Amino acid sequence: MQSTQPPDGARHPGAAGGHPDRPEPNAAAGAAGSGPTADEIAAAIVDAPGAEPRLGTVVPRPRTPGTTLVAVVAAPLNPLDLAIASGTFHSVRHEGPYVPGSECVGVVIESDRHPAGSWVYGECDAAPDNPGSFADRTLLPDENLLPLPEGIDPVAAAAVGNAGVAAYLPLLEQGRLGAGETVLVLGATGAVGQLAVQVARLHGAGRVVGVARDGAALTRLAGLGADAVVELRAEEGVDDLAARILAAAGPVDVVLDGVYGAPLEAALRVCAPRARVVNIGNPAGATAQVPAGLLRGKQLTLSGFAGLHTPMRDKRVALSWLWSALGRGELRTRIRTVDLAELPAAWRAQAASPHHKWVVLPQGEHRLPHGRPQSASSALDARRPLSGTAADDARTGEARA
Repeated sequence: MQSTQPPDGARHPGAAGGHPDRPEPNAAAGAAGSGPTADEIAAAIVDAPGAEPRLGTVVPRPRTPGTTLVAVVAAPLNPLDLAIASGTFHSVRHEGPYVPGSECVGVVIESDRHPAGSWVYGECDAAPDNPGSFADRTLLPDENLLPLPEGIDPVAAAAVGNAGVAAYLPLLEQGRLGAGETVLVLGATGAVGQLAVQVARLHGAGRVVGVARDGAALTRLAGLGADAVVELRAEEGVDDLAARILAAAGPVDVVLDGVYGAPLEAALRVCAPRARVVNIGNPAGATAQVPAGLLRGKQLTLSGFAGLHTPMRDKRVALSWLWSALGRGELRTRIRTVDLAELPAAWRAQAASPHHKWVVLPQGEHRLPHGRPQSASSALDARRPLSGTAADDARTGEARA
């Protein structure tokens, strides 16, 4: 792996002066002419449940044994980040101010385990006492880090992290996808769904069918490996939707369900005997009716996957495959990048379920390392500030490493 100096601005907290046990947001941050002090880092801050992030500064806690200080280069924005910030997520709620961000690619500043200057992918347990990845730098447990392969683009590698794992593990490990089987992806136009279509195709699925509500976005799935698509229709009954899915897919062996609610109910009706169904999200509803006779009669396996509760060691195989596939040019992902100051606009756009991956560059695009190949150059061309609708104004591109 190439040894690279940390990006400019990735400063160690320093030993002088007392550090609090938790990062303290600087309420004055962002004022004209103000900037971080030697002990502060620029960061996005969510002040309370349901609040939108704002730009500010925090004083992070000092590094301790078992942790690694990382200069954040690329930090994807995930639906998980919005769910936690909303205060309604099923597993995590933060009452006090905190720095969000659940994953990143960056450069090691200081560590007992990982060489300084080395490139790593890491997962963040963002909390009031521990900044997440939407900051100049972050402190991560050593076991939450993996070395990044030589030659891979850091932005593309970050973009397929959380999203790629949420496609790969449910399909391959829980779904036990076999060669020639039929895969149905509910929510196929989102970042996870698009990767799921490609993962299924590359692992020998006989037929891959995508289901989503955006007809224009569905048309792009054929280029990713989908054999057919089904557009969700407002007010359509479960019986009618099931009939259309069956016509497009035939009996289904593996379902990756990213929506829940009525679409899942329809998908269950077209499952083949002993089909495996894995739920990863529920934007279509928090409940779904699962008839007992259907579950037992077809001997279906219905399970859930949550990356938040899956340790890094269990994600290593998935991430290694995803990065290798990127390196071979086999995966395509739509990426839009923003500076840290533009995160609030991207945050609002993410809430509308975009068909691409937002990636935050806390160090700024000009500090992307020259020593790493920028194979995602179409997603890294000239920038312009966000204004109005972020989805319209941010630069866009498809990264194909």
